[in-house]
Amino acid sequence: MVDLSVSLAGVTLKNPIIPASGTFGYGREFAEIYDLNILGSFSWKGTTRDPRPGNPQPRIAETPGGMLNAVGLQNPGMEAVLREEVPNIAKIFRGPVIANVCGFSLEEYAENCARLNDAEQVRILEVNISCPNVHAGGKNFGSDPQSAAAVTRAVRAATKKPVFMKLSPNVTDIAEIAKACEAEGADGLCLINTLLGMRIDLRTKRPLIANRTGGLSGPAVFPVAVRMVWDVYEAVGEKIPVIGCGGVSSAEDAAEMMLAGASAVEVGAASLRDPWACKKIIEDLPAVCERLGVSQISELTGGAHHGA
Repeated sequence: MVDLSVSLAGVTLKNPIIPASGTFGYGREFAEIYDLNILGSFSWKGTTRDPRPGNPQPRIAETPGGMLNAVGLQNPGMEAVLREEVPNIAKIFRGPVIANVCGFSLEEYAENCARLNDAEQVRILEVNISCPNVHAGGKNFGSDPQSAAAVTRAVRAATKKPVFMKLSPNVTDIAEIAKACEAEGADGLCLINTLLGMRIDLRTKRPLIANRTGGLSGPAVFPVAVRMVWDVYEAVGEKIPVIGCGGVSSAEDAAEMMLAGASAVEVGAASLRDPWACKKIIEDLPAVCERLGVSQISELTGGAHHGA
């Protein structure tokens, strides 16, 4: 028997597989097709203080090896999530939940995190710093170490729950940003968010997405994600855990991400292509661990750094 349990900043998950934010909603739709209690956790849809309708259509486009999306953080707002979604999650899932928190100012980030303090099932706050800072000309909070550090400092002061900063890959040096977040009290990191991409419709000679650019996800980004998880583990992996995310589509991918330094793995676009993707990955993990000669999956984390 293989022990699939892992620990994230003191929170125990029965296995390392976590549906990624933005691909799993608040769990309602997936609960209709399989028992969510097989999951290690799930990261709910990015939530802002106020309701957001999202970007204009079209906002999703397929591309070889993945997809582009510019949904624009469509969500019902924190009040509705606390009132309607949190009680429903308790009915369909018994494990620890990860709340993806978004904001357009330091104050909004802190307020949203503080409002989740009484949500008992929410055990980890995943803070999305790929949001534009409305007070800094729309530059993303995750685009430089100083801005990332400022958000980390603000949310750390607002909550006692473990804080995992979700990092953007659209930067020059992700390891420097990781170190800045760790220095300001982040309990962990999640990476990567989507890569910025674009497609053009040859018939109309216009961008396929109304927003012009979108976030690239899917298998195409997997090698980039593995490299960035490796770099961040090298920078802070001895101090805080890393959740790896980006193009994971199989149990083998999950193992590879963990060998690069991840303690747990998020699965995103794969669930949009195949709603049973996470279930299949979890079912396949024991055999992959046996092939790799480990009886506890946590032994994989960072193994490639030590030649294990």
